[in-house]
Amino acid sequence: MAAKPFLTDIQTIRRRAREHIERGAVTDGYQADRETVIKILNEALATEIVCVLRYKYHHYMAAGIHAQSVAAEFLQHAQEEQAHADRIAERITQLEGTPNFSPEGLLTRSHSDYVEGEDLVDMIKENLVAERIAIDSYREIVQYLGNDDPTTRRLMEDILGQEEEHAEDMSTLLEQLGKKGEPAKSAPARGAAKKAPAKKAAKKAVKKAPAQKAAKKASKKTASKVVKKATR
Repeated sequence: MAAKPFLTDIQTIRRRAREHIERGAVTDGYQADRETVIKILNEALATEIVCVLRYKYHHYMAAGIHAQSVAAEFLQHAQEEQAHADRIAERITQLEGTPNFSPEGLLTRSHSDYVEGEDLVDMIKENLVAERIAIDSYREIVQYLGNDDPTTRRLMEDILGQEEEHAEDMSTLLEQLGKKGEPAKSAPARGAAKKAPAKKAAKKAVKKAPAQKAAKKASKKTASKVVKKATR
């Protein structure tokens, strides 16, 4: 059986490599719509930046009994999302595009939303929703690229795998906090609860003070009258 020939002979590959050398990594064999791929990657870049900002906010604002371990998880995810953003930006430049880091229109370009959440449980839920959005959109990107741009496809497949891990982490945290009875809303501060009765007691004391003074004056007058009568 004859060996399967290589798709393109080596002389042709060498010739094409020397043509349009200024294009860098983009050769004549690149089959995808480069402008569309750059646009898609800039949307993915915006998605990662928004995820970094959301995870960072949650890391610093996490509060509650179990906040320390959850905040550490938020920080780790923020760092990994930043690494995703850097890899995507690098790929955009390889395709002779410009990575869009502009804050203007960031949320419009991003696939996921920026929602802060009111408490620890809300924060985890919002991150889980964002990860699920990224999973679906990145899966579609992978399918769109197919064999037309295998390098970008592998990049997005790798990021997609990590986003699935992030979603699983958030789901596990949500389940664990439910079992531990993490309150949906943070409880009022103990100091605030103690201050209220103290203020009431102070007000009562202020009201009692004039009455006590009046009683003392009345008792003194009565005593002086009794003394006067006795001397007569």
